[in-house]
Amino acid sequence: MDSAISDRFDTSRFEAGRDRLASLAYRMLGSASDAEDAVQDAFLRWQAADRERIGVPEAWLTKVVTNLCLDRLRSARARHERAVGAWLPEPLLEGDPMLGPADTFEQRESVSLAVLTLMERLSPLERAAYVLREAFSYSHAEIAGILGITESASQQHVHRARTRIAAERRRGGETDRASARRVVEEFLAAAASGRTERLVALLTDDVTAFSDGAGLARRLLRYHTPGQVASHVRAGFKPTPAKRRLAGGTPAFHFALVNGSPAAVAVVGDRILGVMAFEVRDGKVASLRGIAAASRLRRLDEAWRRHEPDAPAIAAW
Repeated sequence: MDSAISDRFDTSRFEAGRDRLASLAYRMLGSASDAEDAVQDAFLRWQAADRERIGVPEAWLTKVVTNLCLDRLRSARARHERAVGAWLPEPLLEGDPMLGPADTFEQRESVSLAVLTLMERLSPLERAAYVLREAFSYSHAEIAGILGITESASQQHVHRARTRIAAERRRGGETDRASARRVVEEFLAAAASGRTERLVALLTDDVTAFSDGAGLARRLLRYHTPGQVASHVRAGFKPTPAKRRLAGGTPAFHFALVNGSPAAVAVVGDRILGVMAFEVRDGKVASLRGIAAASRLRRLDEAWRRHEPDAPAIAAW
């Protein structure tokens, strides 16, 4: 085969699997931008490799991407950024190919903001084994080959990861979109109206909330009681001229699905100002994650510009 034709064929073969590799890297890293970098690094290695000696390209690329992600997770910079407590996963809009596969409950949950956050407490090998097993259904023999460990070690890593996540994961089952939207819209209406008592009534007794403080706080802001969460949300929703100036206008709040969870997206013009992702359990809000750091919203913002949202739940703040 002509060299130029061969290169085009091999490039096409890589591109056919790019979305799957990006989805693997995103689950490993919790960052779309880092996942894109890892996949691009894998492409450069693919181009430089003796591809005729690669028996199963998908397996080879999976191993390369997994190990590139492990290198990132083990780096001093990553350990510092994630250890200081100012880290939340990068949110992705429904339909983003980086969220797939999503055929099973385990696959969908593995990309939720809640589980991505909990995976930060796993060791890099535990995280890799968990993602490969839960999201991509690799056998322990295959995981052992990818990670360069024994099959028994793979089983132990996955077991420890499942146990640690289950110990802190308060599951409430999957909520249908209509019910989740109703809870979110009631929540937004109560927050905008200043009815703090109504906000408290919409929260579970064990509610938690996390905020990145628009990327300005050194650590995540955390709230652990219905009263604290309601007060924080009400303060954030209370409009002032200064807030409108900082926002660059008056934001509208739209309902959306982000990482499979119901969310409120604050938009000024066609620019996303921030996103508030909800976990709904038994008709109430069990957890909130507020993300407004511009560095975490780039991919979501780009997707939103191609998105046709429904009418805003709150059109004037």
